[in-house]
Amino acid sequence: MLRREFLSVRSRLTADDLRETANALAKRALGLPELAQARTVAAYVSVGSEPGTLALLDALRARGVHVLLPALLPDNDLDWGAYAGEGSLARVRHGGKMALFEPAGDRLGPDAVTAADVVLLPGLAVDARGMRLGRGGGSYDRVLARLERAGAHPALVVLLYDSEVVERVPEEAHDRPVDAVVTPSGVRRFRDDARAADR
Repeated sequence: MLRREFLSVRSRLTADDLRETANALAKRALGLPELAQARTVAAYVSVGSEPGTLALLDALRARGVHVLLPALLPDNDLDWGAYAGEGSLARVRHGGKMALFEPAGDRLGPDAVTAADVVLLPGLAVDARGMRLGRGGGSYDRVLARLERAGAHPALVVLLYDSEVVERVPEEAHDRPVDAVVTPSGVRRFRDDARAADR
């Protein structure tokens, strides 16, 4: 129900809204100390009315950052490939789900994400505790569990619209809080950034 409400609001955004928010989001995200110091960033290509990520991906690449993008596996887990510009993306339809833009090159394996300094996560909302509401497919729950098993501690950052930072979202036992949310109007941190300073 809650997911439907957030998706409904997103569906009313115009092409101009999407373009403006994508540029504002990229500018805010690029100001994050975690991204300024990152050598490897695991990200994703926005689809439909999701907050736009392409401007951010290109800016990270221009900084010399190794950008990893996910490729959805049949079991909803994620494999990873390197982003080499918009021309390196393939539009892939997975069954009845929406088409995704995935890296067309070599696959690096599901564990490639454990080398990331920052993981940019999609979502529909985040609450005051840093709990993220995803789309419900479980792909990023697996990513977060894989990071935990590997003892990897990248900065976890969710990219959202301003209206999607809410008081509370439903939480399940396996859910993990994110470190920060970036919206077109600013950044909100949920845990202190001592870990970023320790790098």
